[in-house]
Amino acid sequence: MAAAQGHLSDGPDDAGGEDTPSVFRQAVAGLQGVRLRPEIELDATPPPQRLAPYSYALEAAVVVDDEELADGRLILLHDPAGHEAWGGTFRLVTLVHAELEPEMAADPLLPEVCWTWLTGALEARRVPYAAPSGTVTRASSHYFGGLREREPSTRIEIRASWSPVLPTGSAGQGAVPDTAAHLSAWCDLLCQIAGLPPGGAPEAGIVTLPQRRGPHSR
Repeated sequence: MAAAQGHLSDGPDDAGGEDTPSVFRQAVAGLQGVRLRPEIELDATPPPQRLAPYSYALEAAVVVDDEELADGRLILLHDPAGHEAWGGTFRLVTLVHAELEPEMAADPLLPEVCWTWLTGALEARRVPYAAPSGTVTRASSHYFGGLREREPSTRIEIRASWSPVLPTGSAGQGAVPDTAAHLSAWCDLLCQIAGLPPGGAPEAGIVTLPQRRGPHSR
C-alpha cells in the first residue's frame, strides 16, 4: 500500500526550519506514513502561499488499471496566533473532482449528497471536526464541430474546509490534531466519489457512485 509523502513550502513554511512550531511538525508527521488503499496514489505538491504562516500539501488520485477515476488536493494550514473563522490554530482545505455518469449527473440532489459524503467520511472515521464550509459544483460539457463525436460529460467538484478538533483532554499550544485520521477520511471521500466500493472504512453501508464510463487514461 502507498504511504503518504508530503512537501513543505519554502521559506517560512518549511517545517524543518528552526522557527517552525513543534505542533506543526507533529501534525505534518501525522500525515506521513499513513497506510492507504492500493488504488490511491499520493504525492507531494507545493502548498499555496499566504494562506497561513505554515502550510503543507498533498495531492492524490484514485487510479484503477492505469485509469484515473478521481483526484484531489489536501492542504494543512497552521496559524500559531489562531484564526477566528477556524475556531483554532489548524485548518484543512480540500479540492476533489471526478467525472460522472449521465444518470448521476442529472440527479437534482447530487450536490447535497456529495456534501454528506465529506461529512460522512469524517464521521465514519470518528474524526472530530468543526466549522465545515464549502461548495459543490456540477459542470456539464457538450462538444461541437471537430469534437462532436464525444459524448457529453459532467464533472463534479467539491471545495471544502474544516477545522480539526483537538483530542479530548488536550489543550494549549502543545496540542496536536489527529491529522492521520483526517487524511484517512479524506481518502475515503476520494474513493467514494470515484465509485469504488467501501474498503477499510468503518461504515460498509455507504452508497457510492457507479464506476464512470471512460475515465482519464494515465
